[in-house]
Amino acid sequence: MADDATPDAAKFHAMTEGTLEDWMAIGRAGAPYRNELPDRMLAHLKMLEADSGGFAVTRLEHSLQTATRAFKDGRDEEYVVCALVHDIGDILGPSNHAEIGAIIMKPYVSERNFWMMDKHGIFQGYYFFHYLGLDRDMRDQFRGHPDFEYTAQFCHQYDQNSFDPAYESMPLEAFEPMLRRVLAAPKRSIYRREEVADA
Repeated sequence: MADDATPDAAKFHAMTEGTLEDWMAIGRAGAPYRNELPDRMLAHLKMLEADSGGFAVTRLEHSLQTATRAFKDGRDEEYVVCALVHDIGDILGPSNHAEIGAIIMKPYVSERNFWMMDKHGIFQGYYFFHYLGLDRDMRDQFRGHPDFEYTAQFCHQYDQNSFDPAYESMPLEAFEPMLRRVLAAPKRSIYRREEVADA
């Protein structure tokens, strides 16, 4: 492709050749893509409707039930969104689904909610690992962590009990504005300068 084929694109072929103008062009080109993250998240959540994984409800319905229970319990918006997307990694990473959802959300949520999402797979194991020949108390390795009870509570109150075909969940559309607000701007990222507090 000729250098002038894309007018607002970087001209370098190796990063060692890059200029400020190149990186400004890359930033401008990437902005719409970054802004479309909520749309991609919603599209991926909808993909969870095609699979139940052997459970009594689809993976999407489980996610909606978890978020609905958290919402009705008065949890804040960020927490509700974490509940909605906690299993978004199910079909991409069946062996590490919790970490996938957590790492996607890490720039947008508190450390506490990130930890809860990241560790919920281990904590959820309390309810079934013993049936698989695993240690149901695997979560005890984190006992004493400031967010141990917070994560155990998430699993007990909202996650482990959200496989009920008779439960009336809120529709995905009800959570869309919340998701968009939480994903509106990263709170932290290696690509974002830290704001310096006034002296």
